Amino acid sequence: MTPPGYLPPLTNVVDLLVDAVCVVNDQHEIVYISAASESIFGYRPEEMIGRPMTDFMHPEDRERTFAHVASVVGGTASPHFENRYLRKNGSVVHVMWTARHSPEDGVRVAVARDVTGRKRAESIQSALYAISEAAHAAADLDELFRRVHGIIDGLLPARNCFIALHDEAAGMLSFPYFVDQFDTRPEPRGLDSGTLSGEVVRSGRPLLFRSDDVEHACENVRRLIAARPPGQTPLAWLGVPLVAPRGVIGALVVQSYDGEVTYGEEDLQLLQFVSNQVAAAIERKQIQAQLNHMALYDHLTDLPNRTLLRDRLATALSLARREVGRVAMLFLDLDRFKDINDQRGHGAGDQLLRQVAGRLLTCVRESDTVARLSGDEFAVLLPRIDQPDDAIAVAEKLRRAMHQPFVMAGGPARISASIGIALYPDHGEGEDSLLKLADDAMYAAKRRGGNRLLMGLLPETPET
Repeated sequence: MTPPGYLPPLTNVVDLLVDAVCVVNDQHEIVYISAASESIFGYRPEEMIGRPMTDFMHPEDRERTFAHVASVVGGTASPHFENRYLRKNGSVVHVMWTARHSPEDGVRVAVARDVTGRKRAESIQSALYAISEAAHAAADLDELFRRVHGIIDGLLPARNCFIALHDEAAGMLSFPYFVDQFDTRPEPRGLDSGTLSGEVVRSGRPLLFRSDDVEHACENVRRLIAARPPGQTPLAWLGVPLVAPRGVIGALVVQSYDGEVTYGEEDLQLLQFVSNQVAAAIERKQIQAQLNHMALYDHLTDLPNRTLLRDRLATALSLARREVGRVAMLFLDLDRFKDINDQRGHGAGDQLLRQVAGRLLTCVRESDTVARLSGDEFAVLLPRIDQPDDAIAVAEKLRRAMHQPFVMAGGPARISASIGIALYPDHGEGEDSLLKLADDAMYAAKRRGGNRLLMGLLPETPET
């Protein structure tokens, strides 16, 4: 029976506290720490006593921690201070300290509280907001992926990060974003080709692998990890499915080749939580990109339409004015296309237009623009030419290409092209005048029998 007035030893009472009580000398060595050290840092008190606090502190937080220590010793410290420590298992713990200095004893007495849960909740909320903001602010998917990588890297170690997207119709997995210290971006491959990311997409479940997990339940994991070159095997691999309302659209993956960086169940849950927001952002951006594409590209040939052509012409003219250069605008109309369309049907006509588009693209530079304006009318923008003869040479190449037979299901189809050319600054200064002159020249060529080109409708216009 406990006698009246009995007080248990102070250390026994302190060891009952959820927070850890810590005493550190002026050499920054731990001289005492209570039993709560094991739940907070993963070390038993006897494993920490006698060692400097820097042995456990996160390296990135050491400088500012010692600045705070100086303010504690000087009596100017704020009541609370937060920094990060590394648990015995390598994971990060966020700690809030309240400390006082005892100059008579030459020690600092501090109370440590584990605030990892709060910091994680704050980080998640911040990440969700940042992902949502990125989905609206990013110009395209590439920029969105870069922003998402940066956001994730603020939550857990993510030096090596990639996104795999699944094309359900084609059954293919592509890697539009891929950052890795050893590997280059993989080529698209089948979903069932045996990749770890493919396993995540196929199963719709997260996958966590660590180097000590040699008996992983997934056969693909064991086989693929074993096939990696020595020194290039991820020591930790974590992938989560990207789940949108229409299903699994891909996988978000982080991996580590550093023995000091590993992933656990908490990281899996964290990445899975933010992945839903990432999936929604990706799908929103994909829909936006599809709508933008539909607004600027011809649905049949996938060539730029008149709207995009005018935009690129405006850019080319602006550049030409600054550099005192030339721009050529070519309009092209197919001769005898209506006959083929009437005789063989609209399906054959569409097939021919797609072949025409492909053949036109082979005749120009990558910097040039081939557009479909309407029906069987096309346009070619040459943003950088030196002499008018350069435009004539390209137009003649286009004319000859259209004069060659097209191989079609119902037999070869033979057409030709009437081409009109307008030059900046020779024939006009603005977009509208160049477009009109090229159009007028094209129709003049057609009235003269077709299969020819005319330039600018000037008296000295060369004719082919």
